[in-house]
Amino acid sequence: MGHFWVIPLLFTGATIYLYILSINFPGEGVGFPGDVEQLKNLATKLTTYRVHHSAYVFLLFTSAYLYKQTFAIPGSALLNLLAGALYGVWPGLPLVCILTAVGASFTFLLSQQFAKEQVVKHLPDKVYHLEQKVETYLEDGLFFYLLFVRLFPMTPNWLINIVSPLVGVPLHYHTLTLLIGLLPYNYICVQTGCVLSSIRSIDDIFTVYTIIKLATLATIMLLPGYIVKKYNHKFTFLQNKVTTVQGEDTKHS
Repeated sequence: MGHFWVIPLLFTGATIYLYILSINFPGEGVGFPGDVEQLKNLATKLTTYRVHHSAYVFLLFTSAYLYKQTFAIPGSALLNLLAGALYGVWPGLPLVCILTAVGASFTFLLSQQFAKEQVVKHLPDKVYHLEQKVETYLEDGLFFYLLFVRLFPMTPNWLINIVSPLVGVPLHYHTLTLLIGLLPYNYICVQTGCVLSSIRSIDDIFTVYTIIKLATLATIMLLPGYIVKKYNHKFTFLQNKVTTVQGEDTKHS
């Protein structure tokens, strides 16, 4: 099992910290919203309280966001909506983009340092599949492939965060493609959060049209990687041909 026990220990400590932070909120306290209606109530409470306690609300929001991202807990869409309701597109969008990248990088590091054996044991097919993709794009186009994965709306990002460090994905590629690749998704959520009262469920945000747009954008991101790969292969072929000709000339001289 190695040092896997460190993760539950960190999770327990983070949960206790977040609980202590949340119970300091006046009244009944606050918790994670489970649906849009709960989110609207929470946004109203935090918006009112933020007028005189902006630092506390900021600390509570960022701590809750990092908690969910780091430990791969579902619900980031609701927190993105909350960011829009509290802060607007600016600075709400850059805030959630940074928090997403930082939290997912924490997941990356936890998996790399403490969970390798468990991930390989319980998710062997997923590890093998991503490993094959990384080997295919490693020399040319890995960045654009990872960008495609992040932009594609159906990607299980929590899984990519956990498996990436085990198949040779560099941390800087992981973080940068997250920061850029989830920008459209985060923007849609934060922008919608600015008019939170007008939505009834998450389905109102991610319509078929929206998903098609994200999928198209993701596909476009594969093109630079394909071009780079094709150019590198052509360059390698020409270089080998020149080397062969030079070798024959040397042999005949």
